[in-house]
Amino acid sequence: MSDSPKHLLLVEDEAPLRQAIAEQLTDRGYQVEQAESGEAALAHLADFAFDIIVTDLRLPGLDGSAVIEAAVARYPLIIAIVVTGFGTVKDAVEAIKRGAWDFVSKPFQIDELLHVLDAAIEQRRLKSENAYLRSQLEERHRFEGIIGKSRPMTRLFQLLETVAPTNSTILVTGDTGTGKEVVAQAIHHNSPRRAHRFVALNCSAIPETLLEAELFGHVRGAFTGAVGNRQGRLEQAHKGTLFLDEVGTMSVALQMKLLRVLQEREFERVGDSHTTKVDVRVIAATNSDLAKLVAEGQFREDLFYRLNVIPVQLPPLRERKEDIPLLVQHFLGKFAPERSLTVAQEAMRRLMAYQWPGNVRQLENAVERAVAFTAGRSQIDVDDLPTEVQQAQDPTTASSVTLPEDGLDLDAFVGNIERELIQRSLERTGGNKGQAARLLNLKRTTLVEKIKRWQAR
Repeated sequence: MSDSPKHLLLVEDEAPLRQAIAEQLTDRGYQVEQAESGEAALAHLADFAFDIIVTDLRLPGLDGSAVIEAAVARYPLIIAIVVTGFGTVKDAVEAIKRGAWDFVSKPFQIDELLHVLDAAIEQRRLKSENAYLRSQLEERHRFEGIIGKSRPMTRLFQLLETVAPTNSTILVTGDTGTGKEVVAQAIHHNSPRRAHRFVALNCSAIPETLLEAELFGHVRGAFTGAVGNRQGRLEQAHKGTLFLDEVGTMSVALQMKLLRVLQEREFERVGDSHTTKVDVRVIAATNSDLAKLVAEGQFREDLFYRLNVIPVQLPPLRERKEDIPLLVQHFLGKFAPERSLTVAQEAMRRLMAYQWPGNVRQLENAVERAVAFTAGRSQIDVDDLPTEVQQAQDPTTASSVTLPEDGLDLDAFVGNIERELIQRSLERTGGNKGQAARLLNLKRTTLVEKIKRWQAR
């Protein structure tokens, strides 16, 4: 572990004790974040890659052992220390089985905790090359190659499990690099059509003059260069799935022909008058706003509704940054399967702080680059990351506030930040006001009053 400030998450339900320990650790150079419950600890872990977690074993709700297990599963390099007032061998063994490095018994002196932390940090440094072997990606975090356990991804998995067995047309939307084709493949492989072909066609990658023939096929002599009959992607996908990527780039004339396929399940090859019947499931994808294109007259409204039978919206990576450690582990296994590479926590913090405009595809490229730059070392450091990722600011110290030349309304500004944080806490807890209040260290009644004031405005 580097000499930079060590980020420590302290989990203790007794506020006076928690604050006293936090102050003493802060005085000794640790950057401490406090959590009063196991649930609050998980919320902190979802947002930030801590170097160390120190947690009481007995907590209201989720206990310390479960917190340790969740922390180590997400961050294999995290140092986990358990504090227990019971001090039994059974408690200690159970905590260590779940991933704790060591434990201290209450009451304890701060020097005792510091000694345990120093020993654990040194031991972690010596064993870092094997750390990722302790954490395997669990199947519940996957859906046919799609990785994540954040709330947006959990909802996505539930939706995919529901729609995959059907024959309904699906429209997958999302930013570039979010994995639209991967989702389409997952739907196909979990459908009754899995024994037949999955055929993909990127509508933006083929010139408009050739796209029709590529989609529907052609007969000999249909145009210059058509020296023989050729099946199009529709026929190739018969009884299977046809994936049309970037469908928003398709010309209006071709949109009309695709609409007929969806309505009648038949088409003609280019240059042919013979009608061919086809049994195919269509999954379309776009990173464009098709509803806006419809309003502008660039996309047929009737085709939009035919494609948008079941909409599937993919979340951008910046909205599910808690999945980044899982994705990084997956890509390390892909690009360096024979090596036990680890990622320094500071590097992981930069990865989680970056906004990823290119989403999962960009993250994959960044990890591949970092693996190449390790040059035989066993750990990926900040310097191995792309420059723009290295410069991502630590969310615990970064400030996005710019003070205008003419000043600002401080009360309104702070009120907007408060409102946004409360909205995020409600989203994370599924609307549970009690849990949301605990995340924000508020009383439930205080949270409810704040919400009422907004609604009355």
